[in-house]
Amino acid sequence: QVQLVESGGGLVQPGGSLRLSCAVSGTIFSAVTVRWYRQAPGKQREWVATVSSSGNTNYVDSVKGRFTISRDNAKNMVYLQMNSLRPEDTAVYYCNEMTYWGQGTQVTVSS
Repeated sequence: QVQLVESGGGLVQPGGSLRLSCAVSGTIFSAVTVRWYRQAPGKQREWVATVSSSGNTNYVDSVKGRFTISRDNAKNMVYLQMNSLRPEDTAVYYCNEMTYWGQGTQVTVSS
């Protein structure tokens, strides 16, 4: 059974940074594509970023140049480095692999 566990969320001021982590288990990690999604209050869940098994990355336009997704195959971890955070980045952030989801971690950007 694939399990994903997110961590690293919190409260940050606009312009600040956070790094989210996603620990992945129950699969051959080096062979899978992992994605980050987010869901703001009252809105649909939104795809944020993808890192493929080969390390290729893609981002939604609203975070390009501010967020960086990366993976560490030795640790079975995926990261989302978030810089220049804005209030509109406030959401619960979820890690995803195929049909599997983590429990989410709350990110709040507010002064």
